[in-house]
Amino acid sequence: MKLNLRIWRQDNPEDKGRLVAYRVDDADEDMSFLELMDVLNEKLILDGDEPVAFDHDCREGICGACSMVINGEPHGPQKATTTCQLHLRHFRDGETITVEPFRAAAFPVVKDLVVDRTSFDRIVASGGYISAPTGAAPEAHAAPVPKSNADRAFTAAACIGCGACVAACPNGSASLFVGAKITHLGELPQGQPERSDRVVRMVETHDAEGFGGCTNTGECAVACPKEIPLDVISQLNRDYLSATTGSRRSA
Repeated sequence: MKLNLRIWRQDNPEDKGRLVAYRVDDADEDMSFLELMDVLNEKLILDGDEPVAFDHDCREGICGACSMVINGEPHGPQKATTTCQLHLRHFRDGETITVEPFRAAAFPVVKDLVVDRTSFDRIVASGGYISAPTGAAPEAHAAPVPKSNADRAFTAAACIGCGACVAACPNGSASLFVGAKITHLGELPQGQPERSDRVVRMVETHDAEGFGGCTNTGECAVACPKEIPLDVISQLNRDYLSATTGSRRSA
């Protein structure tokens, strides 16, 4: 299988960057897209050229590290699939594939296809957790959770924080990501004591990091490899409105 690649190369954050053409003549349709990048990099190294920098870790669709825009789509053309789980059988022999980094004001390019997504870490650090006192673990059945709540929490918890939602959004919003965290924790009894403060802190951090506002285009849910539903954004908005205008408003 032969593939033509147009890959974004950028030496550092200040570099203007450009698309560079490459050709891989010995690809296999059963390779993952990251394996294709490995083959290309091996060739570049043997030729004395600089390999393409790209993020990766688990290669099992779990960690959220891989982050490429492939032919204009975050993670590529296969729905509900991360870049590392995308296989070359979804491309045609001889096809030209354009590979770019996730692009957003809050995700500055570090090098080539690597972007700085530590803004997500700071959002989580601002409130995406449940504080737990030290001591013995509470009885597991002391706080029963209705199945409907458990199901919503489980669905939202599938978010891997890859940032595809941001890359797909024309506004560069991370509302789907924040909404997933808010819904995941807000549906559980353990998350109630900090619910109001949590949403206020996370939304404030989201805005301070330079993410755009949500205008309900829905592109985020389409691009999400874990199919996080749009209604987590509705939950985010309800919680934020309640926390900032209701009786539970933080001091």
